[in-house]
Amino acid sequence: MATNNTRPHSSIVVDGNDRAPARSMLRAVGFEDEDFKKPQIGVASSPSDLTPCNMHLGDLAKHATTGINATGGKAVNFSTITVSDGISMGTQGMRYSLVSRDVIADSIETVVAAEGFDGLVAIGGCDKNMPGCMIALARLNRPAVFVYGGTILPGFTPKDKKEECNPMDIVSVFEAVGKHAKGELTDEELKEVEKYAIPGAGSCGGMYTANTMASAIEALGMSLPGSSAQVAIGEAKRKDCENAGAAVLKLLELDIKPRDIMTRKAFENAITTCLALGGSTNLILHLLAIAYSADVDLSIDDFKEIGERIPLLADVKPFGKYNMSHLIRVGGIRPMMKILLDRGLLHGDCLTVTGETLAESLQNEKPYPSYPDEQDIIRPWDQPIKETAHLRILRGNLAPEGAVGKITGKEGLYFKGTAKVYECEEEALVGILRGNVVSGDVVVIRNEGPVGGPGMREMLSPTSAVAGRGLIQEVALITDGRFSGGSHGFDVGHITPEAAKGGPIGIVNSGDLIEIDAVKNTISLLIDDAEYDARMAAFKPTGAGSKRGVLGKYAATVATASEGAVTDKNL
Repeated sequence: MATNNTRPHSSIVVDGNDRAPARSMLRAVGFEDEDFKKPQIGVASSPSDLTPCNMHLGDLAKHATTGINATGGKAVNFSTITVSDGISMGTQGMRYSLVSRDVIADSIETVVAAEGFDGLVAIGGCDKNMPGCMIALARLNRPAVFVYGGTILPGFTPKDKKEECNPMDIVSVFEAVGKHAKGELTDEELKEVEKYAIPGAGSCGGMYTANTMASAIEALGMSLPGSSAQVAIGEAKRKDCENAGAAVLKLLELDIKPRDIMTRKAFENAITTCLALGGSTNLILHLLAIAYSADVDLSIDDFKEIGERIPLLADVKPFGKYNMSHLIRVGGIRPMMKILLDRGLLHGDCLTVTGETLAESLQNEKPYPSYPDEQDIIRPWDQPIKETAHLRILRGNLAPEGAVGKITGKEGLYFKGTAKVYECEEEALVGILRGNVVSGDVVVIRNEGPVGGPGMREMLSPTSAVAGRGLIQEVALITDGRFSGGSHGFDVGHITPEAAKGGPIGIVNSGDLIEIDAVKNTISLLIDDAEYDARMAAFKPTGAGSKRGVLGKYAATVATASEGAVTDKNL
């Protein structure tokens, strides 16, 4: 497997007299004679002061550069974009969030392929950075390591900080808005939550989408051991970046490429690990997209099949008590992976970016401290929070091509209620905050799919408003949009086909009965067949929510949510 050719791409760009113009350009940015003989390793990151998730990534990129240059490579840094879900959530700007995943993938692919880099370190912070990087790595198939920017520490109000009680994060702020609308918080109390919930750099602190995807990528084998369970600021994360740079040079020597690592069995490992940890619904959307780019056959039904044998073991936010920083204190995700491996639920023969198999990498992993005396974050196998996965793949006359439910069982496993229909997220949020949504309602938010949005906005504002008003066990919410990793409650998203493409969610009327069964995995509009057929025949979908610019191009090319919302499948 090893190779002497560690410069398969850069040699084409810089070797020979005819490449003098290229070398001349590179000398201007710091290349010396000896650098042209080294493998060129790109360092792709998205440093930005627009979000705490990414504000420190520029510094981390410097450490990756150090690791590359110290081990015989020549690092070349470049940047890609990021957007902040936490800032744009609940506005029209959120339409661009999922779009940014594919812009990031396209931009990394473009730079690496155009400039002839031999390998890549990709560093991601905010949650779309990570799948965007991974889609690019899969497409390029050049030796590469992904580095997670790390999780944020929890926030505390001054009165809570000393005892470290009542830890807060961005979801705390969204839910505080609902409590304020209900009259449970004053203006001053809401402002206090706003001021102290986000203490500094790092991605949102629960097992939301960022930490879910970081965990998935490590379980997939594409990050170094421990990369997914580190705080953003600290020596461990800086060292992780240096080691990642060195690891790419080793992968070049061994001729190990991403598609050697990202096999079908590796994706099963990622799914299994994240289901046990209580991962975000976005896990399904993003892993489907990464698998497609790696030419691996993966479907939403694979999540259903795996989920039937994987219990939910981690008591983490949004539905649990603890943040990722608490999980780090007791060992991170690797002891969980060892538990799953020892029970025969992970494929130990899968290759990782260390050059070792997963089993070899986990061989000396220490178990979690004992439950509940020394820690109460990770449950024993025979005392799960839920015996099967919290992520449910639902089908029925409301979602013939599938939907994704995030149902832990704390909200129950069955809901039957009266539809309250809203044509967009903003309308729904107003209705919830004004008290128009009451116990027994099923909030229906449509025209928010990949095409209808466009962009498939996350419904964190409405779900948090439901929670803040104390209705989380009394109200369900369904949508052809998607959810933030911070959403919790009786929520079903990714309803496919979406309303804009003629999906039956478009024919629901306020007052209709809707049934959601998370045991039978069904979602149904309870009207007779004749009425259903008549409504479908008369239904006139709105079509794409935008026909110009980046959103218009996205709507014209995007696949369904059940296909990962990739943008190069229907070309």
